[in-house]
Amino acid sequence: MFFKVVHYIFVILVVLVGLLLLGSVAPIPGNFEIKIVQSGSMEPAIKVGSLVAIKPADDYNIGDVITFGEDEQGEVPTTHRIVDERIVSGEVRYTTQGDANDDPDAQEVGEREIIGKVLFSIPFLGFILDFARQPIGFVLIVGIPLAIVVIDEITNIWTEVRRMREEKKKNKDSDNETESKTTE
Repeated sequence: MFFKVVHYIFVILVVLVGLLLLGSVAPIPGNFEIKIVQSGSMEPAIKVGSLVAIKPADDYNIGDVITFGEDEQGEVPTTHRIVDERIVSGEVRYTTQGDANDDPDAQEVGEREIIGKVLFSIPFLGFILDFARQPIGFVLIVGIPLAIVVIDEITNIWTEVRRMREEKKKNKDSDNETESKTTE
């Protein structure tokens, strides 16, 4: 029983890491996105290596933690708290600042630059996800556990098929024995 529980927990963890990896690599625009915090500017609220879940919102307010900026190869978006807002030429502009920073960011952020509002963060999980993005990490964290689960399931299926065949053979032999006794 203990091994079954450990097995199922193991399977669930592998599936979760796989889903997080998929969500961070191929986000669906307009929905949740998974990002990894790479600097300490939001500590202690959000630690380096934390995994953050963000989602676009209809409105942003002072105190909200947002992720904004370019999110391309070589460009990393920023996650900071909104500390002020003002309207310039009909557009809302936000002043942001990292919790660990003494001064606000030099550039204001427009609504179009915001990727989304941080819904929650999970400390240190980003390190695991970042490692899983590397080829060796993917093999170690996803590939090998997945192979173990698949092999275990194939073994279970093979064992069950073999048991059913033996049971069928026993039933057939007992039927033949019963027939030979009735014909005597």
